Amino acid sequence: MNIESLHIGAAWPEIALSLGACALLLLGVYRRGAGGLRLSVALLVGAALLVGAADFAATRAAFLNMFIDDPLAKLLKIAMCAAAALALLYGRRYNRDRGLDAYEYYALSLLAVVGMMIIASGNHLLSLYLGLELMSLCLYAMIALPRGDKLAAEAAMKYFVLGALASSILLYGMSLLYGITGSLELSVIRAAVISADTPALALAVVFIVVAAAFKLGAVPLHMWVPDVYHGAPASVVAFLAAAPKLAAVALLLRLLVGGLEAAFDMWQPMLIILALLSVAVGNIVAIAQRNIKRMLAYSAIAHMGFLLFGVVGGGSAGYAAALFYALIYALMSVAAFGVVLSLTRADFAAEQLDDYKGLSRDKPWLALLMLILMLSMAGIPPTAGFFAKLFVIQSLIRADLIWVAVAAVLLAVVGAFYYLRVIKLAYFDAADDPRGRNSAADNLSLLSCNILGLIAIVPWLGLLLSLCAEVIQSFTV
Repeated sequence: MNIESLHIGAAWPEIALSLGACALLLLGVYRRGAGGLRLSVALLVGAALLVGAADFAATRAAFLNMFIDDPLAKLLKIAMCAAAALALLYGRRYNRDRGLDAYEYYALSLLAVVGMMIIASGNHLLSLYLGLELMSLCLYAMIALPRGDKLAAEAAMKYFVLGALASSILLYGMSLLYGITGSLELSVIRAAVISADTPALALAVVFIVVAAAFKLGAVPLHMWVPDVYHGAPASVVAFLAAAPKLAAVALLLRLLVGGLEAAFDMWQPMLIILALLSVAVGNIVAIAQRNIKRMLAYSAIAHMGFLLFGVVGGGSAGYAAALFYALIYALMSVAAFGVVLSLTRADFAAEQLDDYKGLSRDKPWLALLMLILMLSMAGIPPTAGFFAKLFVIQSLIRADLIWVAVAAVLLAVVGAFYYLRVIKLAYFDAADDPRGRNSAADNLSLLSCNILGLIAIVPWLGLLLSLCAEVIQSFTV
């Protein structure tokens, strides 16, 4: 075997980010103190440009077919880099005020993105698992980074223990697949599963669905989500809430669609149950929350349930709707924590819903941005969030799952309550103590572009959905 046979050129973005993370660690040794934000964002932008510079429609395999650079991987990688860069920029002041603006923080962020990108390009059970573990280990360390913070340490420990359990379940499911098909390569597994109909296959599908549901934060495997969102630093949660969700979607599509689509009748009923429970529990429990981070955690659970509805619809239309929903949700999620971070100061956390009372009087522009964001997350037109939900529901109707579509609409209406409550607090309630909001909001220009984009992008949503459909079509052929 020679180096040319590995075709490492397909993995240049991952290699660049890995080398950049190593460079940041070396800089941290020789240059004490804070730093690394500009270099990290530059590396993420550079990696996205490397992905975009390649022929988007082309598919290249590398590392003995364990790694594939196809349109699905390219689209997800660009979105991952963008979401990660936004999260790092939004958390700039928060990290500086709390001593987290260190080289190791940014090195861990870049390595986590490398793990996500490996998942997006995974064409082999081993590469998928390695990418998942690289991402997860970096996230555990990022959550626990604040020294002496008991909440952060507890959140990291819960995430680590449950994440290790989910990884072992996934690994056991993969081992069963290997025993059934005799291969770890997804394309071989896909062909072998067509003729396999054994109890062992059903068990493997159950284990893989359980592990993927944990990474998505779907009910009943959601226990870690509110605790991690609440206990972790807000800057880390901004990172955790967007880019890793795209990686979880990649894992779901690669395993269930890329490898186990022939077992659709086995995993579709499981996903229907998970999706309905996630949307119901997420939206109902979110109503009782008074902490905005916990509210957004249960909101994330509900949104992941909606995403699963797209996969449940099946076919190119359903998978494209799920992919489209994931992209729009990542944009909304990172913006939501961008609002929280823009108001947070060293002596003001802006984590309670009451902290947003009277926001329209103190910061009218930021209140308007939050209004647009909440409407989009609730799925109210004319925002991108509305069309994301609409496309998912249409995919359910096409699949003759009318009762599931009706349940999804009704539960979405229930979920609109807590989003509208935030708007009510900002516009109709008087602030208890507005002194913590007197300073200028941070990253307001970037946040404005992010949130206004949820409306500005609407005329081109058809093109984005068509792109997602083409990506899925090339992936499932």
